[in-house]
Amino acid sequence: MDTLNHDPKNQSVDLSINPDIRQAYTLPTEIYKDAELFEKSKDSIFAKTWQCIGLKSLTPTAGNVQPFVMLNGFLGEPLVLSRDNDDELHCLSNVCTHRGNLMVHEAGPCRDLVCRYHGRRFDLKGKFKSMPEFKEAENFPSEEDHLPSLPLHNLGDLLFTSLDPAVDFEKAVAPIRERVGWMPLESFQYSAEHSQVYEVQAHWALYVDNFLEGFHLPFVHPALSKSLSYSDYGYEIFDYCNLQLGVGKPDETVFDLPEGHPDYGKRIRAFYFWLFPNIMLNYYPWGLSLNLIEPISPTHTKIRFETFLWKEELFDPRSQDLLHVTEMEDEEVVEAVQAGVRSRLYKRGRFSPKMEPAVHHFHSLISKFMK
Repeated sequence: MDTLNHDPKNQSVDLSINPDIRQAYTLPTEIYKDAELFEKSKDSIFAKTWQCIGLKSLTPTAGNVQPFVMLNGFLGEPLVLSRDNDDELHCLSNVCTHRGNLMVHEAGPCRDLVCRYHGRRFDLKGKFKSMPEFKEAENFPSEEDHLPSLPLHNLGDLLFTSLDPAVDFEKAVAPIRERVGWMPLESFQYSAEHSQVYEVQAHWALYVDNFLEGFHLPFVHPALSKSLSYSDYGYEIFDYCNLQLGVGKPDETVFDLPEGHPDYGKRIRAFYFWLFPNIMLNYYPWGLSLNLIEPISPTHTKIRFETFLWKEELFDPRSQDLLHVTEMEDEEVVEAVQAGVRSRLYKRGRFSPKMEPAVHHFHSLISKFMK
């Protein structure tokens, strides 16, 4: 049974979620407004999960590097992508193992990674090569003198890494590959023209809560509701991701699914995938809308809408207008909820077993990781 206990000594909050959605309560409001819980989530959730860090094409040829910061403004971890002379891609720490200096500052061709503070040199695999004035140092170099290397995986052209993965990547994305792997994901073309960045004055998890249910569609999104069959809207829950199936109405463009596909014969307008904790992969007949949710503060979140075209002839620019209208409607309601959860009179709610299984799944994973 769900309980919400406050320890008067340390104000600890019970984040337990009943696995039976019919009995479960949502997370307590502290998760959305407590600064300490927000800070704790950096290492408990985000450092242990997979983050999308860009495209393989960012470093297209051997001998190229691309510095970046993972979740800049939140985790703020300086990293660098490097493609070595064997054409192998690496994700490395961009911090020199001597005195902690940031090393690579610009993308482009590079023979070695060289710290301009004291001249420590690494190859493009992150292995220590040389260091001036260290002849007298004993037991040097050691394994600690190499640059830390992070695991690197891809889903199409999208690259993913994790600082301290608690979950196997392939296990996490297996349901996504099963549903959309028949599409030529690596040939999807990024469209900067149709990509956009939004900012919402709300906690990141409230934005995710809203994405994970179609319950609000007829109440919040009148235009979107005209293209989706609410009565056929479906949810599927997996270990570390979930899927919302958007079924199109008769006059809507839908996928031409191959025989043998789990949804063959259905009029699927969209596969709305969510990968814990903050990545939405929305596949449409024309391509992919990738939504990256980047926490900034307990009341401020950045949302990156990245567009990738597959069948450009199916892409209607007016669909971007609909996405924008939908986003504005979502932001309005999420910001209203942000104000509401600060109420002294509201503590937590309940889940609709029919329409909110994905939200229950999300809350359960937060509970698991935060413990």
